[in-house]
Amino acid sequence: MNKFIITNSMINLIDFIKAANDFSCVISYDEIVRKQIIESRQILEDLVENGKIIYGVNTGMGGFVNFLVPTEHAEKLQNNLLQSVATNVGDYFDDYIVRTIMLARLISLSKGASAISIENFEVLLKMINANILPCVPTKGSLGASGDLGPLAFIALAGVGKWKAKYKGKIVPGDVALKQAGIKPMCLHYKEGLALVNGTSAMVGLATNVYNSAYNLLQYYEYISALTFEGLQATKDPLNPVVHKMKKHKGQHYFAKKVWDILCDSTLATNESDRELSIQMYNEHEVKGVKEQIEDAYSLRCTPQILGPIYDSMEFICEILQNELNSVSDNPLIITSEKRAFHNGHFHGQYISVAMDILSINLTTLSNLSDRRIDRFMDKNNSNGLPPFLCKEEQGLRMGLMGGQFMSTSITAENRALCVPLSIQTLPSTGDFQDIVSFGLIAARRCSEILNNVIYVISFEVLCACQAVEMRETNKMSYFTHALFEEIRKIVPYLKQDITINPYIEAIHKMFSDNILLNKLKRIEYERSR
Repeated sequence: MNKFIITNSMINLIDFIKAANDFSCVISYDEIVRKQIIESRQILEDLVENGKIIYGVNTGMGGFVNFLVPTEHAEKLQNNLLQSVATNVGDYFDDYIVRTIMLARLISLSKGASAISIENFEVLLKMINANILPCVPTKGSLGASGDLGPLAFIALAGVGKWKAKYKGKIVPGDVALKQAGIKPMCLHYKEGLALVNGTSAMVGLATNVYNSAYNLLQYYEYISALTFEGLQATKDPLNPVVHKMKKHKGQHYFAKKVWDILCDSTLATNESDRELSIQMYNEHEVKGVKEQIEDAYSLRCTPQILGPIYDSMEFICEILQNELNSVSDNPLIITSEKRAFHNGHFHGQYISVAMDILSINLTTLSNLSDRRIDRFMDKNNSNGLPPFLCKEEQGLRMGLMGGQFMSTSITAENRALCVPLSIQTLPSTGDFQDIVSFGLIAARRCSEILNNVIYVISFEVLCACQAVEMRETNKMSYFTHALFEEIRKIVPYLKQDITINPYIEAIHKMFSDNILLNKLKRIEYERSR
């Protein structure tokens, strides 16, 4: 049984994702976390006893911030907050996303500045470990006072209201807690606010999207190499010696990686193989030749196109990891100062911007894949391949022509989806929330783009496999042949027209998990020894 201990140390993003996505992983926390949670709560209670006016403790919230509320109404105020802001609509988030959101919220609360009671902190912890997963609708968060709506549905399940999935069934929140032997939360002042006022929903979704995009990039290194072979592109523009002339780390990485993958390939060509004979050249005559000395940009410029994506992925990872390890609610009860600080840590602009950048990255990837697919389809640009990769019964058959309808359509859709969310602010709450981030929408939209681009890339690899089989598979590199063999387990060589939808869906599923990627990495490791 795997374990994940919440400490005061910086939590690694990948470790967090692994723990959140592992439903058997037991979450716990250390004694330092326990002490700082208790101390924060005690300081808040002391401040209230001394008559300090604190937002959400003895005041109204949002557009009612100008109301003073006696602490005798604390429980009702906090429960009213949960009921009031639980307004999201639409389909429910997948179970693993909900669990990731819950763990992200728990980590934020563990920092000892939210002043939640240790008892209610432990209820949320027990819910995660029992896999009580509240039903959280996907649409409706502003990402301004954090993700109020999504987090409110989780908190409502914690107090025994709303509904949650438990042991495969959706049941009322109180039923799920009772069946798991967990006593519901009883909220006192600030605790409802502490549970909902933060960026944990957008962080939970964004980290999963980032992780999947990162894995897809690693797949695309092998796919790019396979496409180079399928189109018999020249390897020379990948030579690391060439890329020393530019200073971008991501460009260097990608060029060397694909260069190494293709090191033993004789299907991808060398520039010397294409050298035009000097005898063909006549200084007095312009002459057309069959071969051209350079490939199109979608092949030759791949390191320069994908390099910025690799570099920005480091930036996105840093943003997500920093936000995960932050306290993101208001007000903060900072124990070293023994006072409350009103602030705007709940604002999700960092996540919104990071997800917009990732959306641009993924759309760029679909643009590149779409152009490569077009070269496979066009007999004039494929170095000797038949039109639409249709070798048998041309004219009677259409080959892979129809597949391009799908990939081009989805590429266009991704471009439309790529409009930044981080600038789409609209005021609400009586102009109290007058500039908002839409961080959760940005993450959700990025997830959709990611799903789309996997379809486009799935068709590219299908085309590449069809192409190399029309050439000589024994000339492939060791690594691309391993990928080819895995694809061939689910997609045969297509010598008759058949609906390719099941094949595309099967490849999509393959690229959506890490099984094949881990196998390719293992092969790479063994070859390097």
